[in-house]
Amino acid sequence: MRGGGSKPALSQRRCAEDTQLLDLAGLQGIVDYQPEEYTFTARAGTTVAEVAAMLDGKGQYLPFDPPLADRGATLGGTVAAGLSGSGRYRYGGIRDFLIGIRFVDGRGQEIRGGGAVVKNAAGFDFPKLFVGSLGRLGVLTELTFKVFPRPPAFATVEAEFEALSDLLTGLDAVTGSAIDLHAVDFAPAEAGWRLWVRIGGMAAALEERAGALQEVVSGGAGRTGLLRLYRDHEEERLWQEARTMAWLPEGMGLARVPLTPGRIPAAEDLFGRAQPASRRYSVGGNLLWLGWPESGDLGETDGKEDAPRTLHGLLLELGLRGLQLIGRGPRSEGLSEGEEGPLLGGPVQNAFLRRISAALDPEGKFGAW
Repeated sequence: MRGGGSKPALSQRRCAEDTQLLDLAGLQGIVDYQPEEYTFTARAGTTVAEVAAMLDGKGQYLPFDPPLADRGATLGGTVAAGLSGSGRYRYGGIRDFLIGIRFVDGRGQEIRGGGAVVKNAAGFDFPKLFVGSLGRLGVLTELTFKVFPRPPAFATVEAEFEALSDLLTGLDAVTGSAIDLHAVDFAPAEAGWRLWVRIGGMAAALEERAGALQEVVSGGAGRTGLLRLYRDHEEERLWQEARTMAWLPEGMGLARVPLTPGRIPAAEDLFGRAQPASRRYSVGGNLLWLGWPESGDLGETDGKEDAPRTLHGLLLELGLRGLQLIGRGPRSEGLSEGEEGPLLGGPVQNAFLRRISAALDPEGKFGAW
C-alpha cells in the first residue's frame, strides 16, 4: 500500500513477484470536523499538511507532531507506520489520539472500530491495533482523531555540552524536574552535543518558566553558560526542522529506532564511529531518528569480516529493532534477491497479532507477521 510516498521504504516490493501495489493517494478529504468537540474525521489519503492547516484556523493542533508532512505524509501512512514526533514527550503518541477507524479486511469487508467521540470504549480496540501495523491487517480508509488547543506561545532552551556524559547528566536533571515540558530532543553538534527543551503556555508566564528551565539545565550539567533561549518564529523554526527532518543530509536514508536513554552510550559507541551516520534523539532519549546511506551500508568493512557494516547488522548487535522509512531496507527472510523489507534488527515475534491477522486476512493478502 502507498499513500503520499513520504516513506518509500515501506512501500517497496517485499512479498511475492506478483504482489500488487495499492495506491491510496486519491482517498482524500475531510469527512467531518467538530472544533467544539476537538475531533475530526478524514479519509486515509488526506495529507497531514492539509489537516494541520485546517486545525490551525481554529487554534488547534495534533500535539504528537506527525513527521514528514512536507514530504506529503498522509494520515493513513502515519498511522500504519506508527510515527510520532517530538511532541509525544508531553502528550503521548499517535495511538493516544486516534479514536476511530474504518478499514477493509482481506475478504473485502468494511469494518469500523472505535468511534467519532472521545468517550467511546465499545467494541474491540482496532484503532490502537492498527498503529504501526504497516498495512498487514487491512486497508485503512477513514480515521477519526481527537485534537488539542494549541498553546498561545512556546519557548525553547538550547544547551551545548562537550561530552555525551555531560549531556546525559543534563538530560536527567531536565526530565526529572517539576517543569512541564513539551519536547526534549538532542543531537551531536560540531563540537559536542546540543540539547533542545521546549515548554508552552501563556506568553506572560513563559519568561519565568524559561529562566527556571535554564537553571535546571545548567545545574544538571554542573556548569553554567552555553545556553540560548528561542521564542516566536525562530523557536517554531527549530521544531519545524525536526518535523521535516531538515537535519538529514541529502542522499541519506532514514530509520526510526526505539530505545531508552540507558542504551544511548552503547548506540553511540557504534553509530558515532560509523560515518557518515546522522542522528537525532527525540522524546527524551526514547527514540532515535537515524540517517544512514540509502545504499543500506557504509561501503566499509568492520575489521572483522569482509562485508559492509549494515544498519540491520548493527541493530542486531545492539539488540535493538528499527523501521526503515527512507532508503533500502535489508532483505527479508524468504524474499528473492533484490527484494527488501523495512524491518531492521530482526522480525517482531507477536503471536497475538498473527491470530488477529489470520482472522482479518485469512488468505494472507496483506503479508504475514
